[in-house]
Amino acid sequence: MLKVENITKYYGDFCAVKNLSFEVKPGEIFGLLGVNGAGKTTTFRMIMGLLEPSEGQITLDGQAISYDITDQIGFLTEERSLLTKLTVKEQALFYGALKGMSNNDILKRLDELLDRFEISEYKEKKLKELSKGNQQKIQFIMAILNKPKLLILDEPFSGLDPLNVELFKQEIIRMSKEGSMIIFSSHRMEHVELFCKKIAIIVKGESVLEGYLADIKKEYRKKNILIKGDITKEALLQIKGVYDVVEKSDEFEVKIDSLSVRENVFKEVCKHQNITKFSVEEPSLNEIFVAKVGEVYEK
Repeated sequence: MLKVENITKYYGDFCAVKNLSFEVKPGEIFGLLGVNGAGKTTTFRMIMGLLEPSEGQITLDGQAISYDITDQIGFLTEERSLLTKLTVKEQALFYGALKGMSNNDILKRLDELLDRFEISEYKEKKLKELSKGNQQKIQFIMAILNKPKLLILDEPFSGLDPLNVELFKQEIIRMSKEGSMIIFSSHRMEHVELFCKKIAIIVKGESVLEGYLADIKKEYRKKNILIKGDITKEALLQIKGVYDVVEKSDEFEVKIDSLSVRENVFKEVCKHQNITKFSVEEPSLNEIFVAKVGEVYEK
């Protein structure tokens, strides 16, 4: 288990991370979310042992993070960090050696992953000769070459088309099922919702929301109702408790203050004909994220 306990990090007088705590158990995919400058990168660097917390501690399976256990950690950075003049094979031998792997194990694992990501023909190609999408695949392969116990993914889908997103998704889920602990960070909330059962949102280095995503959505006061049929936006906006109506291509998304308002909306909808859809939906993670971050900046 990864335990982050009350960590704080100062750069001089500036507090980048403040009293942050969370846990990631084997097989869990944990979403660490925040706007740019929220403290995510500093947190990742402390988890990997590149920075020392000013206060608090981080342990992996009960051991303090040190160079003795960093071989068990994989990290996919948002920025490209590959050696572009090396071939894919040379890159793997270099990164694998840094993780304490033998050449035989490196090449066996590399062949397995290149085949899985459908790019076996690039093994002897230099990185600079590959497309951005294929470079991202190679960067991901290097991060998981050693089958890390803990994997940190920072914007892993950057620059990928939907087909390649699906390949990444399958591998992330496979690693989770095999027991890896995974920290997933992205500005694309729909990507976070694909994987993460637990999340934490940090603002200005401090957690403003943490817990199981299903519980967070259930407890979030505002809900959405999807309606399709012969009714107007104006009629919906006149209902008490409706604070916004979003008109989509063939339906309305009605935003209500609380679940109790749905009865008012239903009574109004029943006055109209040809209503083919009335569905109360949980709010999206994107809505919750915007609301929680906005609350902090409004204070």
